[in-house]
Amino acid sequence: MIKNYFKTAFRNLWKNKTYGFLNIFGLTIGVVCAGLIFLWVEDELSYDNFNEKKDQLYFVQENQKVDTRTSTLSSTPGLLGPAMQAEIPGVANTCRTSEGTATFLFSIGDRSMYAGGKYVEPSLFTMFTLPFVQGNAATAFKELHSIVITEKTAKKFFGNDKDVLGKSVRVNNKQDFVVTGVLKDIPDNSSLQFEWVVPFEIFFRNSEWLHKWGNNSLSTYVELKPGADPATVNKLLYDFIQKREPTSIARPFLFSMNDWRLRDKFDNGVQTGGGRIEYVRLFSLIAIIILLIACINFMNLATARSEKRAKEVGVRKVLGSTNTSLIYQFLGEALLMAFFAGLLAIIMIALALPAFNLMVQKHLSLGLDRPFHVFMLLSIILVCGLLSGSYPSFYLSLFNPAMVLKGLKQKAGSANLIRNGLVVMQFTVSIVLIIGTIVIYQQIQHVKSRNLGLDKNNLLQTEVTGNVGRHYAAIKQELLGTGLIEDVALSDHITLYGGNNTYGLTWMGKPRDAKVVISQRYVSTGFFHTSGIRLLQGRDIAETDSAMVNKTIHIVITQSLEKLMGEGSALDKKIWYDGDGSGVAAQVVGVVNDYVYGDMYAKPDPVMFFYSKPENTTEMYVRFKPQADIEKTVATVESVMKQYNPGYPFSYQFVDEQFNRIFMNEELISKLSRVFAVLAIVISCLGLFALASYATERRIKEIGVRKVLGATVTNITALLSKDFLKLIGLSCLLAFPLAWWIMNNWLQNYQYRVAISWWNFPLAGILVVLIALATVSFQSIKAAISNPVKSLRTE
Repeated sequence: MIKNYFKTAFRNLWKNKTYGFLNIFGLTIGVVCAGLIFLWVEDELSYDNFNEKKDQLYFVQENQKVDTRTSTLSSTPGLLGPAMQAEIPGVANTCRTSEGTATFLFSIGDRSMYAGGKYVEPSLFTMFTLPFVQGNAATAFKELHSIVITEKTAKKFFGNDKDVLGKSVRVNNKQDFVVTGVLKDIPDNSSLQFEWVVPFEIFFRNSEWLHKWGNNSLSTYVELKPGADPATVNKLLYDFIQKREPTSIARPFLFSMNDWRLRDKFDNGVQTGGGRIEYVRLFSLIAIIILLIACINFMNLATARSEKRAKEVGVRKVLGSTNTSLIYQFLGEALLMAFFAGLLAIIMIALALPAFNLMVQKHLSLGLDRPFHVFMLLSIILVCGLLSGSYPSFYLSLFNPAMVLKGLKQKAGSANLIRNGLVVMQFTVSIVLIIGTIVIYQQIQHVKSRNLGLDKNNLLQTEVTGNVGRHYAAIKQELLGTGLIEDVALSDHITLYGGNNTYGLTWMGKPRDAKVVISQRYVSTGFFHTSGIRLLQGRDIAETDSAMVNKTIHIVITQSLEKLMGEGSALDKKIWYDGDGSGVAAQVVGVVNDYVYGDMYAKPDPVMFFYSKPENTTEMYVRFKPQADIEKTVATVESVMKQYNPGYPFSYQFVDEQFNRIFMNEELISKLSRVFAVLAIVISCLGLFALASYATERRIKEIGVRKVLGATVTNITALLSKDFLKLIGLSCLLAFPLAWWIMNNWLQNYQYRVAISWWNFPLAGILVVLIALATVSFQSIKAAISNPVKSLRTE
């Protein structure tokens, strides 16, 4: 009997090739979308899972309350880790590391290259799961100038040489380091990433500020003992810093590794449970919805073609088939098509993965060698087959054989109602996705077009390395002499990103209990002109401003800080460090406009600028003239840098590219939304095309009669299209408020956000109507221009 079911299924597919293709292709697209999304979701959910102590590992964060808001920061004092381990029960181990990624120049023989890494304590190797392939954790940092590298870095440094222990590399053309260990390559889905690590002791010795409880300058990781309660540790941590530095407002707490990747969102000092997990939920829902749309197509097409299978059902019932056996048959056919769709989907996923990986910046693989992936694929196929075949199989199995074999039509009221409802559901989802795509795009453009207070275009940024600081004056003079460069300046931080800040400042008239976060930047002369920040009052930073005259140095501040300092101009007003009894003050000599940095969606904190010697800066900015040829100018800058800084490969970034990278998550959401919106419409239109084809086929004789009686092509096209357009109109009515609610909630995540324009809704509606009309009209026009003699000749 099962063999007979399969024969029948194959015959039906072969006999109705168009119907079979539309069904299989629709399901294939659904499975492909779901497969790609679930691969991305799996990667996100598996972050840091390779760490055997994941449930015991924490990162120390700080809440700092200033005025009416509480900020959550990741920097901690240099003395915190060892003190926690010595004094807090439940803390098994701690590890201090430098913040971010430090990029050093490594020289091996006559080759030089950059690589990024960190200063770390040796406890890193026992807390995190970082297996050694050469060397071991016990001896890795036995000597001060030791370096541990990853396998990829070993190949980058030494080529195919397998044994690299004991080999030397020169760092920044200053100090030789000996390779004492090689780590297995760190998985891509690890929050902790580096190419090399060196002893933290080097960093600690050379950084005086790390020895003070009031300075936050590094990252602290904590391992709790098995069974230790993090809430109890947090209670002890609450005033841990204040006991040692009474003026501090930092309230440290443990942040679990389980939340680092997915739930890192804090609002006013409280973890909200949001973060990338919101995107994981969103795209998982989209995957399910697209699969559902594909299954809906199957249901619609199967029930719409029910009359074609009616006689078959009638004959089978007369010959003794039960409702149950017929249900099994039609479910089997659905599962067979779902299986074909799954096989085709595997091929399409394999072909699409390179482009998808490029889009999401990952290295995902199909992984059919992994049992879980095979299980998930089979589960998707099974669910699709059962879901899509459930209603049609029950519907067809209930046909009355007497009525069918007499040629009487079954009442299709409920089937039509359900079919129309499913079409409405499909297009409602499609319209919501289109509106969502438009709003996301508008939000991204809204922020990108925001007045930043600086000019990011034609601005190149390169690191101050080697001899750049020493030869800065000559480099600047030579660059300006090329006629391609407008200005050059230095800074101690990348302009668009956050930097050092403090709340311990005071001035005349400042309320005693007010806590105001003020950022501090050290820059060279010409920085404001180079970066495009406008000088509003007073003068620019000068080389003499750092010189102490009558216990006073000179600074430039932003407009928002001027407003905090009281009415009138801030020129000549003074700022002191709160509690500093030395009498040293900073006197304001200039005011510049506010500019956006750090959080592109928020209002930036005030900034005060100090003059810095070139040797103490880290970034150099080069402003190109507007008419300058970009490639030629970059090559010119490179030649000048190599002349004064030989041995250091020239690397650079354009500030507008840095700016665009800030919106990586939003851009990803925008791209994926566009792709899935298009695919949802394609799947919906495949079903609509088939339904229109079937509806036209059913009314072919009516069309012939109407043509004979004088109906035009336009009349017939309108007649056949209006029923479907009514369904699209109903979809619009349902989709518009739903889309507004979803996108309005999404926009609440951003302080600087676009308003949802009313015209987004009719635009999406008109777009879907036009697409649906084009889909339906193809069949309608084809029927309308056909020869009525062919359809009426059997009458």
